[in-house]
Amino acid sequence: MKNTVKLLALAAALTVASAASAQQEKGTWLGTLGINKITPKVDSGDVSAPALPGTKTDVGSDTKPRFAIGYMITDNISAELDLGLPYKHELSGAGAIQGTGKLATAEVLPPTAFIQYRFLPANSVFRPYVGLGITYAMFQKERGSGQLTAVLNTGGPGATFKLDDKVAASFQIGGTVKINDKWFVDASVIKTKLKTTAHYSTGQVQEVRLDPLAVNVSIGYAFKGW
Repeated sequence: MKNTVKLLALAAALTVASAASAQQEKGTWLGTLGINKITPKVDSGDVSAPALPGTKTDVGSDTKPRFAIGYMITDNISAELDLGLPYKHELSGAGAIQGTGKLATAEVLPPTAFIQYRFLPANSVFRPYVGLGITYAMFQKERGSGQLTAVLNTGGPGATFKLDDKVAASFQIGGTVKINDKWFVDASVIKTKLKTTAHYSTGQVQEVRLDPLAVNVSIGYAFKGW
């Protein structure tokens, strides 16, 4: 009888341990906090006439904190919402105006919703995943420099501009490494197919394909319910 009780107790303990170790099973919430670097892969169109033919734009990178909240719909399928602070990018001359320096700055807030597929069992130490998402790129605080005015409106009032907000598709590949039953490390790479239009106060327009690449590393916490 004593041996039977011991075996039952051991089986119960193993069951609890197995359940606790299934960090990313159905019904689990996943919260992550880390850093994210966004680097646009720019393919710039020309500023429309009367600008100098070949007047193009390049866009610099920026790094900001990243916060994401995810939910395991099944043991392998999850939904994730990526949030964070606005990224501030520096715009500089390219093409025919290469070397003219900083033309402007602009901020973008790109919240993204993903549906992900996570490979391997829920209790695996390492779980790679892929995701397909929708990004809404909201541009704000566009500010032109004196150099922008010199390029577009020499001798005239300061040139300003506005970038169109856009919806874009995002593609994600990443993985998590379990530290213990609650904590994990998450890293992913996200490619977004994003094109926008700049509208200048001089009446000129410019199409710019940004197609940013984001690389992020975060620490995560897994929990059930609120």
